[in-house]
Amino acid sequence: MRVALIGYGSVARAFVSLITGQRKRFPFRIAGVHTRRHGTAYGSPLEFGPAATSVGEFLDKAQAEVLVELSSLEPETGEPALTHIREAFARGMHVVTANKGPLAHAYSALRDEAAARGVQFRFESTVMDGAPVFNMVRNCLPGVRILGFSGALNSTTKIILRAMAEERTFAEGVVEAQELGITEADPSDDVDGWDSAVKTAALANVLMDAGVGPDDVEREGIGSLTADDIRAAREAGEVFVLISRAETLPDGRVRMQARPERLAVSDPLATTQGTSNVLLLHTDLMGTVGTISIEPGVAQTAYGLLSDLVDITRTL
Repeated sequence: MRVALIGYGSVARAFVSLITGQRKRFPFRIAGVHTRRHGTAYGSPLEFGPAATSVGEFLDKAQAEVLVELSSLEPETGEPALTHIREAFARGMHVVTANKGPLAHAYSALRDEAAARGVQFRFESTVMDGAPVFNMVRNCLPGVRILGFSGALNSTTKIILRAMAEERTFAEGVVEAQELGITEADPSDDVDGWDSAVKTAALANVLMDAGVGPDDVEREGIGSLTADDIRAAREAGEVFVLISRAETLPDGRVRMQARPERLAVSDPLATTQGTSNVLLLHTDLMGTVGTISIEPGVAQTAYGLLSDLVDITRTL
């Protein structure tokens, strides 16, 4: 199966390395890569030349069967990833993305467009760095209704709050997170809760058919927390964590929040520190089930993309 990539950051490079190393097991090969920064490359080995004049031109020349969309997140609109995905659908291509923006802004429309074109749309790496969430629900929980969820899904704020608990400054925590390579392109998207709001909307749209956007999430960042707040929580055996939540209300609407919460250190949502994440799904038939990802990095995100490709081949 021929794969075209848009974007060539750390995740994309890890993905290319992964499928190259796994080629004997999984017959995927890179047909081309298009970027704003490096230009465009076709075939293998990748040698970048002048950028294609448009994404459409790139996709036409690459002649791939799947687009792997890895452009940077634009939390307020979901672009340009939304347009890239639709360009691929229009050409009868399957799409895999690690960009949560399109799910948060237009999931139901994209799902319907993919179905109308007879192609598959996958996105396992959008929320928990490749840990199984969407594929788990799709493949392992038949007939189960997701009533809500709760999760600690933003690594940057965990690093910052840990730094403050160690009596370092907020700014030092931001720098540490940047050095780990886990912040959004603009760290304020993490600090102000935008990253968590986009993830919350994406999860609600896919798992609960909520039809919402990030602006529908009750959002509060960690910027107002002080060293005294952190110290008081620590003395009480508690920690602050930026938590994403959604619940189905009696009238059928979905209420969503992304805000810091003061939790007991024994709370499952408080037990994953650093870059680790946890998501709990509250269901009608299976009670509460969850996924934990321990210190994931780009390798795990790249694996999520591979798992989506494999899942697509199973539908063909």
